[in-house]
Amino acid sequence: MTDDPDEAQLVILFDGVCNLCSGFVQFVAPRDPDGQFSFASLQSDAASELLADHEVDPDALESIVLVEGDEAYVKSSAILRIGYHLGGIYRLGWPLRVVPRRLRNWTYDFVASRRYRWFGKKDRCMVPEGDLQSRFLE
Repeated sequence: MTDDPDEAQLVILFDGVCNLCSGFVQFVAPRDPDGQFSFASLQSDAASELLADHEVDPDALESIVLVEGDEAYVKSSAILRIGYHLGGIYRLGWPLRVVPRRLRNWTYDFVASRRYRWFGKKDRCMVPEGDLQSRFLE
């Protein structure tokens, strides 16, 4: 691992049965042609290990998690950092990090608590196909 945030390993952990979360992975992957992001569903062993390594309570999560080197970011902080790393137009959200985290996370939690009702839920975790499969942690 490196101390440079632009060189750190980036892993997105997401709810693999949530249609919104799986759609987010499908959104990020083609916008990341250099393959800087890897992915794992929160239900996977790989995610369990990463959460434990970064002292994130897996039972308290209804969230996207970004593991960036030695740090783990959750909820709105994860989304903002993912946008930052995607660059281009997606970096336009970066200034929102000055909005108090409590307010940002209230908005995030509002959507997260309704995500299954609004976007649906799968019977099983997303199964990646093609090139995306190689970017998933086992």
